[in-house]
Amino acid sequence: MNKEQLNMNTIKRLLSYLKEHKGGLIIVLICIILSSLASVASSLFLQSLIDDYIMPLLSDANPVFTELIKALFMIGIVYLIGTAATLIYNIVMVTIAQGTLKQIRDEMFNKMQWLPIRYFDTHAHGDIMSRYTNDTDTLRQVIAQSLAQLFSSVCTIVAVFCAMLYQSVYLTIVVIIAVVIQLFITKIFTGKSGFYFVKQQNTLGVLDGFVEEMINGQKIIKVFCHEEQSKKEFREHNHEWEDASANANGYANALMPVSNSIGYVQYVVVAIIGAWMAINQVSNLTIFGTNIITLGTIASFLTLSRNFTSPISQVANQFNSIITALAGATRIFNLMDEKPEEDDGYVTLVNTIEDENGDMNETTSYTGTWAWKHPHHDGTTTLTKLSGEVVFENVDFSYSPEKQILYDISLYAKPGQKIALVGATGAGKTTITNLINRFYDIDNGKIRYDGINIEKIKKPDLRRSLGIVLQDVNLFTGTVMENLHYGNPNATDEECIEAAKLANAHNFIMMLPNGYETVLNGDGSDLSQGQRQLISIARAVVSNPPVMILDEATSSIDTRTEALVQEGMDRMMEGRTVFVIAHRLSTIMNSDVIMVMDQGRIIERGSHDDLIKKKGTYYQLYTGAFELE
Repeated sequence: MNKEQLNMNTIKRLLSYLKEHKGGLIIVLICIILSSLASVASSLFLQSLIDDYIMPLLSDANPVFTELIKALFMIGIVYLIGTAATLIYNIVMVTIAQGTLKQIRDEMFNKMQWLPIRYFDTHAHGDIMSRYTNDTDTLRQVIAQSLAQLFSSVCTIVAVFCAMLYQSVYLTIVVIIAVVIQLFITKIFTGKSGFYFVKQQNTLGVLDGFVEEMINGQKIIKVFCHEEQSKKEFREHNHEWEDASANANGYANALMPVSNSIGYVQYVVVAIIGAWMAINQVSNLTIFGTNIITLGTIASFLTLSRNFTSPISQVANQFNSIITALAGATRIFNLMDEKPEEDDGYVTLVNTIEDENGDMNETTSYTGTWAWKHPHHDGTTTLTKLSGEVVFENVDFSYSPEKQILYDISLYAKPGQKIALVGATGAGKTTITNLINRFYDIDNGKIRYDGINIEKIKKPDLRRSLGIVLQDVNLFTGTVMENLHYGNPNATDEECIEAAKLANAHNFIMMLPNGYETVLNGDGSDLSQGQRQLISIARAVVSNPPVMILDEATSSIDTRTEALVQEGMDRMMEGRTVFVIAHRLSTIMNSDVIMVMDQGRIIERGSHDDLIKKKGTYYQLYTGAFELE
């Protein structure tokens, strides 16, 4: 990580979020100045208290304490103002910090919605989560505490330095020498701790990613008795984080005691030199002339010197929090700076309604009848009815340049056809469906949807026209009805129920404690895998798309239920283009076209009967000569 980039660009970007809180920051600034002035005033008052009040009263046979009480009352008011100012600026800074973190989290989540699928395939989910939790928490500490403390310390240092020069230039020089030594040591310690704080945040992200994987795969771990290996790997990741954290906090925690020790030595040296100057009546130089040091001056200056070195120690200590926060901020901004999913499409999907002449007209209301809207250079638009025709023309694709996945894929899916893809694991079946969705872009060739190059269609509109049911089901926290509405937010509850009946999910849903209003938690963990899949199928039915993609959609359902679901899905598929990926050949026998894939190529195509007659790979699969792997 570039050091300059860590310290400057990240700081500027982080501070830019505070621009929206100018009013609050002005209040904080005023309160910090008042707090610093109150601190200096109390120290200077100590000189006056000793020289002008206590010493005269000690030599007076009949002391009168009226003036002393008045002075104490006045300084009490100063203390009260300082305390109130400190309280106010801390409360305001906490409010600013939470508002800033909310904005950052909102921006992160918004950016995450536009990242390509490739990003989530190549980054551990736990590491991404760590940016929302651990990294943002480091920002909370630095904004709510460190920034205010840093500015307060600077104000206090400036004010106290002026007050020390006002009392004694010679003693101030002694303090400055001690501070220079303190800063030199601080630079060494913060340099060491800074490196390890950055490493700490990175290793923590890796650790969170590993834990997230282990939680999701807990059943697999137990099935394969992988507990010991998992514990070993966890200990390795945990040790890396422990090592980085121990070094970071070791240097950080050692800094304050070392700084304090230098401050104590300086305190003693100033006391000795001040006492020697007072006893020997040595001329004392101040910014306003010369005088003789008094007992009150020494007491006051010692307090000021502590008030001078203490903020410097605090600033040095805050640097550790700042470095940690900058490391977290860098990880957050790296996520925000990820290249979003590119979308050069200009063809959109619109609702249409037919007039008396049978012509399509665009409408803003939901009709369930869709068309592709083509804008032209002359400002006119044309509407093409969405029918669900999908064509692949000599498509090549690779996830990474060094390994090609698909080779010269050509296929033609007419509206209403059921296209089945069969092949061993890794043959490229799911990749084809990912390309239809434009989760990934092809290397060569063309994919046309209703005669339109899908690169010209806006991705959200393209995906809105597709229904997809995956083998791995994702249900969201919420009621069953809310999960069904994911398929189409505009659908009525009655339409969702009809879709559930079509997918044969209605009966088991009605047996749940609250029927369709039953709340699902933990990705529907209370349901069986088959029940979760049925809800997923019903959700796709609700979307009412012209093209359906079923990727092992019935793999988690028993054969009896599959027959019922298949019957319902056949009714649902009428008039729709359907792509089916399945290992069970019984699922795809009634397909219009079956394509057998092997190592990224289509090696056979035709109907079930045609392929049986050819007695090729499909025939061997069907008769059990060999099985899919």
